[in-house]
Amino acid sequence: MEKRPQLDIVLCAPRGFCAGVDRAIQIVELALQKYGAPVYVRHAIVHNKYVVDGLKAKGAVFVEELEEIPETDAPVVFSAHGVPKSVPADARSRNMFFLDATCPLVSKVHVEAQRHHAEGHEIVLIGHRGHPEVVGTMGQLPEGSITLIETVADAEVFEPQHPETLAFVTQTTLSVDDTSEIVAALRRRFPAINGPHKEDICYATTNRQEAVKQVAPEVDAMIVVGSPNSSNSLRLVEVAERAGCKVAMLVDRANEIDWSRLEGIRSLGVSAGASAPESLVDEVIEAFAQRYEIKVESRVTARENIAFNVPRELRSVAVEVAG
Repeated sequence: MEKRPQLDIVLCAPRGFCAGVDRAIQIVELALQKYGAPVYVRHAIVHNKYVVDGLKAKGAVFVEELEEIPETDAPVVFSAHGVPKSVPADARSRNMFFLDATCPLVSKVHVEAQRHHAEGHEIVLIGHRGHPEVVGTMGQLPEGSITLIETVADAEVFEPQHPETLAFVTQTTLSVDDTSEIVAALRRRFPAINGPHKEDICYATTNRQEAVKQVAPEVDAMIVVGSPNSSNSLRLVEVAERAGCKVAMLVDRANEIDWSRLEGIRSLGVSAGASAPESLVDEVIEAFAQRYEIKVESRVTARENIAFNVPRELRSVAVEVAG
């Protein structure tokens, strides 16, 4: 029998689920337990196909817009990415019972944008056009109140109407390095610009990028477990490439691994986006164990002990489940 090659795997930690994703999934699962199926969910609760499919199997029904939902007493859950103000207003007008699974760190950005608006600031949002979080944040204020900036080039040509009252907020799942470059360009051009009291990019995004940044230069290849529509997962691949890793790939599941790109590797880094469950990381490692003699070590660059409460309506069920 042919001897399998050796492979050293370095598991980045932290990786995978963050507190906001964990809470959002719990909200759907607890709602199913308390109210029974169906539970409607507006937009993918988190950007991970495996998670969404798992919730569908338990009785969750995913829609993109509220008008797709028939007249019903069933709960409607808003996704972790946040929604424009028009969505809960629409839900109330339809007498829908809704539960908001918006990540509290995204809600913090919404509050900041509203505060800046109330103080008369002209607002810039650093983020990716069309991402549901960006749509939700821009939808907190009247149309035209927020200008979206995606790149340093955008920042260089941006001409505010009131440069002396400028403020910025950011999407929570951006590249830390890219964002700091955009902010630097804005600060250089508009020294009086108001920033967030505390960094908008969430702790989980920052920690996962930092872990990849440390591991990527030391390994021959890097695999990030996550879905292609997950902003924070895509950023991890970019971080790995920039840190000097020659082969960095995003995979939703182990069956997506492109083995032809991994020929001759002797070391591998593994991370996972904030919406990817640990079971999929295990699945990837098992796929490598089938082909290599593996040795796995964990590289811990930060400790996370943050947890967010579920909505009041679900807390009694949450206590029963925990008990």
